[in-house]
Amino acid sequence: MAAKLNRTALAQARKLIKEGKVERDIRDDWSEHAPSTDQENSFIDKHGFKDFAAWHLGRDDEKSEGTKGSVSFPYGDFRKVHRCAVISLEGRAAQYGHDDIRDAARKLLELMDGD
Repeated sequence: MAAKLNRTALAQARKLIKEGKVERDIRDDWSEHAPSTDQENSFIDKHGFKDFAAWHLGRDDEKSEGTKGSVSFPYGDFRKVHRCAVISLEGRAAQYGHDDIRDAARKLLELMDGD
């Protein structure tokens, strides 16, 4: 995967955190809190793919635009930023060498934990 930092998503995540739209859950909760495929599809149907992509810190320009495969590293549930999601994506980004995404996630965690 040639994931790059989705700056639009990063800006949205920062804004949501500053507005207090954060779920301060624990590290391993993301598997239970992540939106289901049906929830993702419903969100895309209602809001469009552009808004769906804004909930993912990774984008892959080598994949077909407008497909779920073109975005990665979700950070929330379409309402709030989930701390557990950011922790999870930081680890996965580091594991696969996506340093810009890892660093952005780390800064989001600092922003969440600082207030």
